[in-house]
Amino acid sequence: MTKYREILRLSNLGLSQQSIADSCGVSKKTVNRVLKKAKEINISWPLDANDTDAVLAEKLFPSADKPIASNKRMPDFAYIRKELLRNGVSKKLLWTEYMEDCRTNGEEPLMYSQFCYHI
Repeated sequence: MTKYREILRLSNLGLSQQSIADSCGVSKKTVNRVLKKAKEINISWPLDANDTDAVLAEKLFPSADKPIASNKRMPDFAYIRKELLRNGVSKKLLWTEYMEDCRTNGEEPLMYSQFCYHI
């Protein structure tokens, strides 16, 4: 894990970004990113004792675990399962119908790979 506390401490001592990178075993770009983000959200040395590297990581770069809102319409899974049991019906055919239905209703459809993934 990146040593966020150490990066901020060494920066406060006036070390160059290259020296900080060498000391912490990270790239200069990482040091630059951390210092820039810390400045944006007003985090500086000295830090509170509760600000561990894990806490700082979440403050500086919030996790991507939060779901991203999508405006794409999901297919009707019950209908698709039923239709796939019929002869001559393929995923590609059902995706084409789904695409046409989305477009006529002004909605954004899933691409074929995502359509297959969700079924």
